[in-house]
Amino acid sequence: MHRYYTWLMRLALPLALARLYWRSLRTPAYRARIGERLAWSSAPAPRAEIWIHAVSVGEVQAAAPLVRHLLARIPARRILVTTTTPTGADRVRELFGDDVTQHYLPFDLPSIVGRFLTQAQPQCLIVMETEIWPNLLAACAERGIPTVLANARLSAQSARGYARLPQLTRSTLAHFTAIAAQTAADAERFIALGANPARVTVTGNLKFEQRPAPDVQQRAAAVRESWGGAARPVWVAASTHEGEEVQLLAVHQQLRAQVPNALLVLVPRHPERFERVAALIARQNWSLVRRSAARNCDLATAVFLGDSMGELPLLLAAGDVAFIGGSLVAVGGHNPLEAAAVAVPVIVGPHTFNFAAMTEWLIGAGAAVQMNDVAALAEQLQQWLTNAALRAEIGKRGQRVVEEHRGALARLVEVLDAVTAPCAAANLMN
Repeated sequence: MHRYYTWLMRLALPLALARLYWRSLRTPAYRARIGERLAWSSAPAPRAEIWIHAVSVGEVQAAAPLVRHLLARIPARRILVTTTTPTGADRVRELFGDDVTQHYLPFDLPSIVGRFLTQAQPQCLIVMETEIWPNLLAACAERGIPTVLANARLSAQSARGYARLPQLTRSTLAHFTAIAAQTAADAERFIALGANPARVTVTGNLKFEQRPAPDVQQRAAAVRESWGGAARPVWVAASTHEGEEVQLLAVHQQLRAQVPNALLVLVPRHPERFERVAALIARQNWSLVRRSAARNCDLATAVFLGDSMGELPLLLAAGDVAFIGGSLVAVGGHNPLEAAAVAVPVIVGPHTFNFAAMTEWLIGAGAAVQMNDVAALAEQLQQWLTNAALRAEIGKRGQRVVEEHRGALARLVEVLDAVTAPCAAANLMN
C-alpha cells in the first residue's frame, strides 16, 4: 500500500505544482520559493536541532508557546519551522523574526524528503495537530529521528477518512515515537486507527497556553475609538469562509433594523478572498471601511473589513461579541479561544467538529452559544449587544475556561523530554 501511495504522489506532483501556480494568480507568494518544496532551493534548509512543522496560521499559533519554551533553551536559529502556506510562513516571521529558520515543507516523495533531511539533519521532528505524511515519517524512522505528533487532534469525520486506508494509516501511525493528543476522544480515535496505545498520551490543547499580548487592551481601545467609540455596538465575524459572508450580511441587516448603529467587523480567513468579499459588500450597498485604508469609521459605516494579516486577536479584543467562522458552512469551525481569552462572548454555527471539545467546554460554562440559523443568530446578537452587564459576565466565564484548561505545554514538554532523551538536545529542554 505504501508503494501505491508513493506512485500516486509522483503522479500528483505536477498537479500540486500547477495548483501552487493557480493559487499564485491570486496570492503571488505561492509562486515564491518553489525550490524549497522540492528541496532544491538555492538556500537549503540549515541544520536544526528541532524541526517543527505547522501547516498554516492556526498551527503556528498553537505551536507558539512551545517554540518560545524551546527558544529559551536552544540557541537561536537552531529551530526550523516549516509551513505549507505563505500566510503560515508570514506568521512565523511575525512571531519569531530571525530567532527561528522558516522553510516550506517538502513534497512527500522519498527523494525529496531524503534531500531535505540530509540538509537539515534534525534531531527531532514535532508535527503539529494532524499533518500525517507517510514518506516523511518513514524516512525519519529509517534515520532514527524521533517524531512527535503534538497537540494532536482527529475529528470523527477525519478518522472515518483515514479508516478507508487501514493498512497505510496503521503503518504510518506506527512511525510516530509519541502522539500527544488534545483530548481523550482524540487519543481513542488514533488508537482505533492503529496507533500503539503505549505511545499515545493526552496532554491537552496548546491553544489554551496562548496569552493575549500585554498591551492588547490598550491597542484595542485605540482601534475601538476608530470604529466610533466604546458605546457603539460591535460584533466581529472571525475567520469566515466562502458562503458565510452572504449569510452574515443578512444577519447584520436584521440586526441593524433593531440596533441601527451596529458595526460588523468582517475578517475573512484567507487573504486571497479579501477583494471578493469587499466586492460582495459593495454589491449589497453597505457602507464599508477597510483596515488597509487606515481610515476611521463614522456612524454611517456598517461594515469594517479586516483585510490585514496577524491582527485577528486585536480585532477580537476590540469587539463586543465574536462569531467564529467556518461554522455556518461545513468547514468545522475555528479556534474560539482567542475571543474567550479576552473576555469576548462567543457565538458559533452548527459545524464545530474541528474544535468540538473546546466549543463544548465554552458552551457548558455559559461562555458561548451555538446558533443554527440566521434569524437565531441575529436575535442572539441583539440580546448581547444591548446588555453590557450580561456580556461582561459571559466574557468572564470564557476567561475562566481558558485558565482552567492550561497546563498542556508542561505535559507536552514531559513527552518531549522522554522522546529526546537519547538526543543531544535533551539537556537543553530541562
